[in-house]
Amino acid sequence: MSLTVRQLALATLDRQLLLERRRLDVAEAVRRVCALQAQAPASPYVALWNRVEDFAPEDLDAAFTDRRIVKATLMRITLHAVHTDDHAAHHAAMVRTLRAARLHDRRFGSTGLDPADADATLPDLAGFLARPRVGAEVENEVTGRFGEHAHRVWWALRTYAPLHHVPAGGPWSFTQPNTYRAADAVPAPTPEEADAGVRQLLLSYLRAFGPGSTQDFARFTLLQRSVITKALQGLGDQVVRVAGPGRAPLYDLVGATVPDEDTPAPPRLLPMWDSILLAHAGAGRVVPVEYRPLIARRNGDTLPCLLVDGQVAGVWRATGDGLELTAFRKLGKAAWQGLAGEAAKLWTLLAERDPLVYRRYGHWWDKGFPGVESRFVKG
Repeated sequence: MSLTVRQLALATLDRQLLLERRRLDVAEAVRRVCALQAQAPASPYVALWNRVEDFAPEDLDAAFTDRRIVKATLMRITLHAVHTDDHAAHHAAMVRTLRAARLHDRRFGSTGLDPADADATLPDLAGFLARPRVGAEVENEVTGRFGEHAHRVWWALRTYAPLHHVPAGGPWSFTQPNTYRAADAVPAPTPEEADAGVRQLLLSYLRAFGPGSTQDFARFTLLQRSVITKALQGLGDQVVRVAGPGRAPLYDLVGATVPDEDTPAPPRLLPMWDSILLAHAGAGRVVPVEYRPLIARRNGDTLPCLLVDGQVAGVWRATGDGLELTAFRKLGKAAWQGLAGEAAKLWTLLAERDPLVYRRYGHWWDKGFPGVESRFVKG
């Protein structure tokens, strides 16, 4: 039996804890959803508020402080929050891509240094970062070896070296300047360790976003297709092929379930760069094709979105005294009531921490959205 487009969306929503909030420890919730994009410090908090019943932001503060959840550059060469037990494998899976993205870049190439020069720094860097240090301290340390090129070498190392960002306070745990600490991960994993990491990451991906294609996993990670194909083959009978609506073969975990097509999907207010918006090729499971240019901007900004019946229907922003909800199409009374109820609850979280969350992205609203209707939910 072939899965429908609706069933694929529901499967991912269910695995992302977006069909029903679950009573979970925050670290376990992060592990269940594979990873939370953390480019904006507020986003993991808003993401978990959407997914965890009675979410308390203090619990996430504590998990970051205790290193049960760690923040590091991983998939798509951007910051993610992951369960600490998953970081080493995820880093092993991604380090070849992370390293190539920096050491083959003209900014590093302009130094005249060889990639081996940067790699040779890793053991000393791990020792120096045995305790937390701000980036300027690390760059000063690197200057002793590379002089005028230190800032470009550190630019590369802070992407592919096994590092964690360290919480330093603020409303969302992480503030500027960034603070770093060495991770408990292998600086240069062997090919076998890297392959094992890709297999583990693929299993985590399917558990959190499946069913999915190799194109989907490539979109989520930026790993090469040949690497992904090898991982699929290595997983053997842990993964099965399932029939879907498109041409691309879909894969899923053995025994994984998919909700019935008539399963309702409640309204949600997703954070910027929510992983469910970025985990599939094309428009994505929950993003209508015509709305993708509205929520995913050319510079990479992915705006905070409204979900209505499991599909992106608009965007939201905080204005300082409430939330402005902007729909890309006409919505019915019931949809607006559901969104308003969610917005009122989200405002409680934001008002206590950062009433103008995502303020730096307000220019997208200033430029306007075509064919919309808006509602304002006061705090």
